[in-house]
Amino acid sequence: MIPVIDIAPIFGPAGPARDRADAAIIEAATVHGFMTVTSLPASVPLGEEARASMMRFFALDQAARLRLARQKYAPGNANIYRGYFPLKEGDPTYKEGIDLGPDIADPVAIAADDPLREATPLPDEHDLPGWRAEAAAYHRAMAGVGAALMRAIARGLGLNEDFFEAPFRDGVSTLRIIRYPARSAEALADLAPELILDGDERRYIVGTAHCDSGFVTLLNQDALGGLHARARNGDWLDVPAREDGLAVNFGQLLERWTGGRVKATEHRVASPNRERVSVPFFYEPAVDAVIRPLPLAGAPDFEPFAYGDHVWSWMSSFIEFQGLEDKRPPRGIAA
Repeated sequence: MIPVIDIAPIFGPAGPARDRADAAIIEAATVHGFMTVTSLPASVPLGEEARASMMRFFALDQAARLRLARQKYAPGNANIYRGYFPLKEGDPTYKEGIDLGPDIADPVAIAADDPLREATPLPDEHDLPGWRAEAAAYHRAMAGVGAALMRAIARGLGLNEDFFEAPFRDGVSTLRIIRYPARSAEALADLAPELILDGDERRYIVGTAHCDSGFVTLLNQDALGGLHARARNGDWLDVPAREDGLAVNFGQLLERWTGGRVKATEHRVASPNRERVSVPFFYEPAVDAVIRPLPLAGAPDFEPFAYGDHVWSWMSSFIEFQGLEDKRPPRGIAA
């Protein structure tokens, strides 16, 4: 069973209620690797209204979308990491989407020599009136939730609540907007994607099993649901969609950082052959943040590493980033 946690107390002052919420969060992180959180601040956009706002992006015609495409898909474009990725025929995980960096929400340092810190290409205002502001507000709100969870995790581990603050200054968190279209019977027959039965319903694996690379991921999934988390015994557990909350999973970075105390849980997406939409937010530290062993009793030692090198190596395993490995050689730790 995926725990459902009321996290309202973590946005408030210290006290027994916040302590209980911290304990529930760290139990989810160390035992399950997944949770659903509810009772977020009223300013946090949730549910169908938030998804519909973000999905307006797909009202753009294909030519307008391709103007924002990554260099992999549009060789004349400069952007490598941020931007649009189109549908790829023959890919069992048939999806399109756009990755939006923190520069859409707040002034951040842009670095032309580092794809992880490049500017996010955005649609023209007259093509999608108000959408840029809506996306900025969504990114900013999710970053606030991520920061609150970051502090709760620090407290739950017995660290000062501001322990992770410095590495997350100038973080490179990503807002991703994804659409999984329905596919024709012919395409399904040709691709033969993995099929499972969910009760009496046939569902196809549209997101193959994987762990996320970052700290935590905050997901607004539509009513079709379909997110599954792998339990410690190997079973797949359904992560129900909730209009009043977010699904949260803990990433590979946090597992490495805590010496394995926190679990990065493998997950997948299984969907009926109907359009599905999803809005994940990947809460991430700065590119040059140095990840060192935490001062936790019994935690194993490891060689410190730069977050940028970690995430670039990890992302190259995903199809939309494959072939880009040489676009960002390892930078190491700055002297």
